[in-house]
Amino acid sequence: MRSAVVLFPGSNRDRDMVAALAKITGRAPTVVWHQDPVVPDVDLIVLPGGFSYGDYLRCGAIAARSPAMRDVAAKAAAGVRVLGVCNGFQILTEAGLLPGVLMRNASLRFVCREVKLSVANADTDFTRAYASGQVIRCPVAHHDGNYFADAETLARVEGEGRVAFRYAEGTNPNGSVNDIAGVLNERGNVLGMMPHPENLVEAIHGGLDGRGLFESVVETLAA
Repeated sequence: MRSAVVLFPGSNRDRDMVAALAKITGRAPTVVWHQDPVVPDVDLIVLPGGFSYGDYLRCGAIAARSPAMRDVAAKAAAGVRVLGVCNGFQILTEAGLLPGVLMRNASLRFVCREVKLSVANADTDFTRAYASGQVIRCPVAHHDGNYFADAETLARVEGEGRVAFRYAEGTNPNGSVNDIAGVLNERGNVLGMMPHPENLVEAIHGGLDGRGLFESVVETLAA
């Protein structure tokens, strides 16, 4: 599987994502600077976590207008898989590639800890290596992860099975509506999520619960 990681000023989880992709796919991803107008032809594009542009204005608002994002949007429209983690999720919503917004955590505090996630839909390109309803561990580290959408949008997202992950067992760290931790676009090829699966993919991390997400994409592309 060929992959690319888009790097923005302020990204700080790009190396973690590069390491996870290289380990699981056996092929180092291409790192793309946000000012590059063209993303190479790959199977998966990842927008990593961090604090692009220092989270000025709204989180992800400036990064969403980077030259590379125009090509990310075009490739997503053509069916390329796109994953946005944490700040990457914020960028995807700001770019209009995913519905809803990410607001300040309900506690108004930065949260860095491990949470539990329930696999809300195991029939997606990003989750098929898990079982429906399976509860996994995953780290979070964010200040603006409170997912919100208006009632009409929320009903559509829920009704179409576009919630991929929910916070489980009372571990919602940010107040997200319906405990939503990860959302898909209508086509199902774009996923945004606040937790960091790339930080739980090998034994030295203390667990392998995050591997399933990447293995799901590999499995999908191999089919």
